[in-house]
Formats: sequence, structure tokens, C-alpha cells
Amino acid sequence: MTDHRRLRVAIVAPPFYEVPPRAYGGTELICYLLAERLVERGHDVTVVGAGRRRTRARFVATFPEPQPEGTEASTRIEMVHAARAAAAIETLGVDLVHDHSRCGPLTAASRVVPTVVTVHSAVTGPDSAAAELESVQRWVHPVAVSAAQRRAAPQLRWAATVHNGIDVERYPFQADKDGFVLYLGRISRHKGVRLAIEAARSAGRRIVIAGGWTVPEERVYFDAEIRPVLGDGVDWVGEVGFERKLDLLGRAACLLFPCQWDEPFGLAVVEAMACGTPVVALRAGAVPELVADGNTGVICGTPAQLPPPSPARGASTRDGAARTSSLISMPATWSTGRTTKPGPQGRERQPVEHQRVGQDASPRAPRGCTRSGRNPHRFLKGRG
Repeated sequence: MTDHRRLRVAIVAPPFYEVPPRAYGGTELICYLLAERLVERGHDVTVVGAGRRRTRARFVATFPEPQPEGTEASTRIEMVHAARAAAAIETLGVDLVHDHSRCGPLTAASRVVPTVVTVHSAVTGPDSAAAELESVQRWVHPVAVSAAQRRAAPQLRWAATVHNGIDVERYPFQADKDGFVLYLGRISRHKGVRLAIEAARSAGRRIVIAGGWTVPEERVYFDAEIRPVLGDGVDWVGEVGFERKLDLLGRAACLLFPCQWDEPFGLAVVEAMACGTPVVALRAGAVPELVADGNTGVICGTPAQLPPPSPARGASTRDGAARTSSLISMPATWSTGRTTKPGPQGRERQPVEHQRVGQDASPRAPRGCTRSGRNPHRFLKGRG
């Protein structure tokens, strides 16, 4: 790459998990994949985050260790992180700041170079980040992670819509499935963990719960509503690392994703499909953009539709899984620089190359997918 095309980019991650995370931390994983791919392309990248350097990019730590999330000190932590990140960026001489943190965009007015903000937070409800983004949008270029998120906050001057990407090559496709169903994510009420358990039990299926709590309220929820129902086909394995996650995603008969809020994206959905594992989800947030209903999974309108009839032994998920690798809606797979967009009737279009950070890659939800077999029964078949 010639010098005139070589960008100096600062990527600001939140202060709560390392980059990449050791377990939970979808935003930090996205920061890592983006940094790695930009480094491969010859750009000069500095990641600003907490903890130790674990990326090929240069690294500036605002805290020596990742900070606790969801405590009374969280707002102060984010403010200190934003201030320290801004001070570091001032000395770096960058051409572009790509901010993934909550408070970081508030410092954009203090610099001349453009600030792109990928919005990983909700933009509606009690945890909405829309108000602070609206207050600084003359100085930032907000990027939505889904069309649903963008529609939810039309008052924001969105610069682009770019779905989160993953390194598909690290997710082994597995067509032959075991008999259990999987919940993967935080143990949170709005993630619908209890609904997943009830759906699995109604179907007569064993469920594996892979996840932990990240804030004190989630620990209270776990102790009150999840711990009492463990056992009898409900196995909690705690928070899992990357390799264990891949093992579970590959072997699961399906991923249950019964979100109770408008999830801006849903990285676990994409990860499951990359492994050839269909997704049974509630229609909320970005789910319809990611799952080809009746093809790579089933989208249910209400929680009552989640529990399927018990599957017959010996049936196969191969047909549904075999289509998954060509239907993943990931317009920005940053570690490979390639994207596959679903075309009409779910046919795969040719991969295209992203040439710039923040390029608008807003896809349409897959249309024309078969409507037969919409019952989750089809995707919960496997070995006993």
C-alpha cells in the first residue's frame, strides 16, 4: 500500500473487556476483527481499550485491567475512559477515529479529524443511547449495526448501516448435530433465558445454557429464576471461551434466541449459522435481517410459538444446515474483507470487497425463502 492510501486509525473499544475478549464481549470482538483486518491491509491502527495488548495493532490502555460493568461506578469509569482515550488520540496524529464506546463520542467535538461511531447500544427504551448521539451528531458519523436499529431512531443522521461481521473461517461448519438445543449469551431477563428453558422442556429436549451475568441485576435474575430450574435436562455450563463456544454451536440442534427487546444485532445468531446451526428466535430487532425464516431458522411471532412438538428420533437437520453457509447476512466480515449478500430466492450473490471503513452495506432481508416447514420442529430434529 502506498503512503497516500495508508490511514492512521484509532479504534476506541469500551473499557469493560479485553480486545479480543476471553469470553463475553461482542463489541470487543468486533473491534478486534476490524483492527486485525485493517492492519493486514497496511493501515496504521491503534486500539484504545482496557487491559493488555492482544492485537497486532498498537494498543493504548486507559486502565491496566478491564473494569467492572453495570456497577454504580460504571458511568464514572466510562467518563474517565473517554477522557483518557481523547488525550491519547490527540497525541497519535490519526486520520480517523472509529469509536465503539458509549461516552467516547462526547469528545468528538474536540478534534478536527472525523469520528465514526458504530452504535452497539439500544436506541430506544431505558438504556437508549439516542439522546447523547443526537446531541453530538454534528461532530460524529453514526453507523447502525442493523436496519432495525436505524429505523428505531430516524432522528439520527445515520452515515451507514453495516452489520457486524465475523471470521467465518474460524467457525467450522457441522451438518451432523447432537440432541441438545443451546442458549448462548448473557443470563439476562431481556434475553429471554427462562423462555428458552420453557421452550426446550415443552419440546422434551435437553438445553445447554452457556453464559453468565455481567451486571449485578443479572446475578439476581439468575439466582431467582434460573438456578431453581437447573437440572432435569437444563444444564448450565457458565460463561464459555471461544473454542468451547465453537464446540457447542457446532453440535447444537439449534440455537434458541428468544429476545425480549429490540436487539440491535445479535452476534450469536450469525455465529450459529456460520456453524450450520439453525436459529429459533422471536421476531424482534435485527432478527428478520439475519435469519431466513423457514430456511436457516424459524422466526416466531410470540413466545407461545417457540415450543415445538417433540421431534422424531433419527431425523436430520442437514437440509436446513446445508443452506446456512450461503445465507449468512454479514455485509462486513472484517477479518476476511469479503461479504456475501443474499439474493432473490435466497440465492448467493458474488462476494464483494469493502474498500473503506463505514461503507454502506445495508442488506435487504432475504426474500422468497421457502415457507414450508416453519414449525421449529423441523430444526429441533437430531439424535435423541
